[in-house]
Amino acid sequence: MFAFHVQHQDPQSAARCGVFVTPHGSVLTPAFMPVGTQGTVKGVNVDLLKTTGAQIVLANTYHLTLRPGEDIVHQLGGLHAFTGWQGPILTDSGGFQIFSLARITKVNEQGAIFRSHIDGRLIELSPERAIDIQQTLGSDIAMVLDHVVALPSPPEAVRDACDRSVRWAARCLEHARSDRQVLFAIVQGGLDPDLRIACARQLVSMGFPGYAIGGLSVGEPPADMYRMLDVTCPELPEDRPRYLMGVGTPVDLLEAIRRGVDMFDCVIPTRNGRNALALTDNGPLKMRNLKHQADPRPIDANCPCPACRHHSRGYLRHLFMAGEMLGPILVSVHNLTFYQQLIGEARQAIQQARFDDFFCEKLQRWQSSPEDHG
Repeated sequence: MFAFHVQHQDPQSAARCGVFVTPHGSVLTPAFMPVGTQGTVKGVNVDLLKTTGAQIVLANTYHLTLRPGEDIVHQLGGLHAFTGWQGPILTDSGGFQIFSLARITKVNEQGAIFRSHIDGRLIELSPERAIDIQQTLGSDIAMVLDHVVALPSPPEAVRDACDRSVRWAARCLEHARSDRQVLFAIVQGGLDPDLRIACARQLVSMGFPGYAIGGLSVGEPPADMYRMLDVTCPELPEDRPRYLMGVGTPVDLLEAIRRGVDMFDCVIPTRNGRNALALTDNGPLKMRNLKHQADPRPIDANCPCPACRHHSRGYLRHLFMAGEMLGPILVSVHNLTFYQQLIGEARQAIQQARFDDFFCEKLQRWQSSPEDHG
């Protein structure tokens, strides 16, 4: 029911491409997962989402258990029926909210206790509870509950959270019961190479079906993130998928792929889309800029998305200036398409044993692009 196969390995880097088989379809890797925190990719319905090339989406345990509640989702047929997305779905465990909602969260060995940001009620999230919620939601891939801390943090705080994450992972694995859902572990350790390696080795010894790298892209410079990938990826099994959580920019994706990462998620394409920033290979376009007012060109003549096939830059600018919701929708779809095309090109370059050349060509092009090339 679940399987992962590496099909091609780039000869000049750790980049690889493969296929991850799930009950709701196969995912070609490397793969980018649009973020559908509340059971929806903001402003993008499932039909539009399919046109972007998305194969798998992400939803969030913490937010869905607050509303509508996992039992309601289950009554309505599980996440796939509830959302209308029939492809694979990965659910984050809520561990990131331990970091992002730290001011209203208390953590102990048993789990985390939140104050709901919606109505103030107490929410207790233990490793076992996180697994129960995800099994009730019915996602294809569940994540262990982990303890995420900000970077930089005191070394003792990083070590404490890392050690706790390993103990929580063991409890999640012991509690997981569904044969229609696989469980991914999450490597923590901050920016300490020794901690990262030790954490990875302990988790690998438990035999998880997949491994994520967490606790990065939380304020540290990109070079530090890449340094942690350099020491972590070689410790992870070659026959299991590797998922870098919450990352990232187009450059981050390619830097991580060349280090052996298979899966990604990030809010950048949709968040930028809602804020009128369109991503292109020649640099970003700020769609509210006056220079686009009478521009008849599409965002990108080579892009197959609805925004580029049917509309001009001038029209898209008008939508944003008029406060019309169609503007954020169209540019979000465009940006998601841009990400999927980039990942698809990376996959093809790996298959052709030329990923290193592809990587250098992309970076050179992006670095020479102006902020808004117009």
